[in-house]
Amino acid sequence: MFRQRQSERTVARGVALFAVASATAISLSSCFPGGLPSGPQPVDFKHVQSATIQIQAQGTFVPIGTTEPTEQAARGSGFIIDPSGIALTNNHVVVGAGTLKVWIGGKTQKQYNAKVLGASECLDLAVIQLDKGNYPFMAWHSGKIETALDVYSAGFPLGDPNFTMTRGIVSKSDVPQDDSWASLDHVIEHDARIRGGNSGGPLVDKNGRVVGVNYAGRDDLDYNYAIHRDQVLPIIKDLEKGKVVLSLGLNAQAMAPADDGTANGIWVESVAAGSPADKAGIEPGDVLISMGGVTMAPDGSLGDYCQVLKTQGADAVIDFELYRPIEGAVYKGQFNGEALQLVSQGNGGNNGGDNSGGFATVKDDSGAVSVSVPSNWNQVDGSSFTAGDGSVYYQVTASPDLATATTSYSTPSVQVAASTDAVGVDPETIIANYKAGDGTKCTVANEGPYDDSLYKGQFVYFQNCGGTSTEIVVAALKDVSNTHFLILFVQMVSDTDKSTVLDKILSTFQAQF
Repeated sequence: MFRQRQSERTVARGVALFAVASATAISLSSCFPGGLPSGPQPVDFKHVQSATIQIQAQGTFVPIGTTEPTEQAARGSGFIIDPSGIALTNNHVVVGAGTLKVWIGGKTQKQYNAKVLGASECLDLAVIQLDKGNYPFMAWHSGKIETALDVYSAGFPLGDPNFTMTRGIVSKSDVPQDDSWASLDHVIEHDARIRGGNSGGPLVDKNGRVVGVNYAGRDDLDYNYAIHRDQVLPIIKDLEKGKVVLSLGLNAQAMAPADDGTANGIWVESVAAGSPADKAGIEPGDVLISMGGVTMAPDGSLGDYCQVLKTQGADAVIDFELYRPIEGAVYKGQFNGEALQLVSQGNGGNNGGDNSGGFATVKDDSGAVSVSVPSNWNQVDGSSFTAGDGSVYYQVTASPDLATATTSYSTPSVQVAASTDAVGVDPETIIANYKAGDGTKCTVANEGPYDDSLYKGQFVYFQNCGGTSTEIVVAALKDVSNTHFLILFVQMVSDTDKSTVLDKILSTFQAQF
């Protein structure tokens, strides 16, 4: 059985407000396209480090086996394949991330930003674009890849910022393989040791030419696996252009069958925004249990999932069924078709409470501000307003009943308001104003600095508001790039509001200008 991928993600969301589950470990790697381009020449073996990158991907993930969304930072490897800054890595390293940071060659190097151009969960490949520039790059091994070829794994295992290389030989030159996170026709087995964090890094020959993309390993037998060059080269240009290649936009891992042999399904750790999976309503933490009438992962691999995609096509209307552990609920829906429908509701994480319909993303009228809320918080106000100092705020407010939420403590609600004009506002002053206003009708349970790696500022947590059990969280924040000021207000009535709903809001609120 394969080791789970070591993602080394660090929980960032929540601060003193709530506890989140730690991320589990996983193990994987990567590869790139080749041929010798005209103009700049590719690096040789001596300079492989100069074209190998470390990637930090941050976004909302739900690690396998947990129900809490976490804002995590995952580190993997990759390598540059074009002097313009096109690079290759693994799907599982980057898909679902809100931000990507890249370092070239090691910890002393300059940091770069990057964006995903295209990715495939079935092939576990992704093409990313670094800040435009003129970069060292790698070329592909030419000729046949044979057993006993000397190879070297390059990258940043275990999240270490120090570049490493290990040496080995090809033990199996070209075999098909279905894993829990890929389904590949061409895989190289080798013994140039890789570990979690090597995911997306190159497997090179003695001349520094790329043989394959490291993506997985099995420690107990010291087996290491790379995606074969011949699997990668035919689809590089398609991914670079953003074309769909055996993908619905999931960062997914097939779960091993239960002890009685029944299939568990495919765990969704994160979802690419705007993808077919996102549009179909699939969320991080869901388990895909059937697709196209086929039971998922009976052998603990993505094989059947990818076979459905090969047969139907990613743009086809495909029926699916999923289990949502946080609700103990089963849903059915369609990719590229009908919306999710509740099939059955069990005694899941919401205890049959307020969120049997799941969550939905709400946005302000401009689309700049967004947050996920329970589906029954379906009264939404997305209008902007101008503060007393002249600052224009873009805001979204959601509640089951906006009228009562704004006039009493009996109805839950959330408001997210952000302004680029108010970036000079002092968060401590805003929190002090809340404490002196509505806060006089509540008890301060907790307060202090807030830092989730995307936003920093101050928060206050109120209890016993208006003599009721209602609790309120207020946070006054600035994004880490100091482009905008944001106020978050959450009014919580039920126990579910104070746990599940708050966790969801804290892991999804954002403003993008």
